[in-house]
Amino acid sequence: MTIIDAQIHLWAGPIAPPHHWRAPYTIESALRDMDQAGVDRAVNCPAIWDPEANDYAVQAALAHPDRFATMGWFPLDGTADASVVDAWLDKPGMLGLRFMLAAPEMADRIASGGLDWLWAAADRRQIAVALMVLPPYLPAVADIAARFPRMRLMIDHLATNPFEKLPDAAAHLDGLLALARHPNIAVKATGVPGMATDGYPFASTHAVLRQVFDAFGAERMFWGTDITRLPCSWQESVTMFTEELPWLRGRDLDLVMGEAVADWIGWR
Repeated sequence: MTIIDAQIHLWAGPIAPPHHWRAPYTIESALRDMDQAGVDRAVNCPAIWDPEANDYAVQAALAHPDRFATMGWFPLDGTADASVVDAWLDKPGMLGLRFMLAAPEMADRIASGGLDWLWAAADRRQIAVALMVLPPYLPAVADIAARFPRMRLMIDHLATNPFEKLPDAAAHLDGLLALARHPNIAVKATGVPGMATDGYPFASTHAVLRQVFDAFGAERMFWGTDITRLPCSWQESVTMFTEELPWLRGRDLDLVMGEAVADWIGWR
């Protein structure tokens, strides 16, 4: 089984938000931890709090193309247009884009159509775009998916707020599951231990995972960690899925643990 983490952050600077307690998290640190946990590859989402993180992602992909790929970001300001998408995708190891749209002013641009140029650019190029988006904007994501069907969307962290615990963290679950009707939407089961109300194996989260799996299937549910903010080790994050979910076995387990995300983003 090839194990691929669907989301980590690499950065070399000393600063991080309070909930990301490992700072910095370097290429060398990640490789050491991945080897210890048996993680073969990781999708790096460059840290938005470090302005050098995108360049650092290129370094990681050039030095270790068999271990790291990148879902990069650029500022969605007045200078951004479709040509920026092309320039970004030309960077080594760049297999897609990832944007944090949780701030109200950014989230409102989803609903208003203010980012339609971005979705159109991604649709023409048939690339994957990951989104950190909060529950009130999930219906807008469904509309985007319907209008741009060749773009492959990925919802970070099951659309949960990283500061919330269960049951509040899953209050939006029906809205998330409704997205499963769109074949170009997948979900990252990342950061899951962070919403648990108990210790390993985080049994309080298992029913949520089962509902997501039943809705999206193994081809559109991706294991991952967002390791720099988790209250557990990478190894525990792996075995939580590989050993503690009796309904996740065989081919389905292979897909969830890595094969499906590699296919979704085109990491051959």
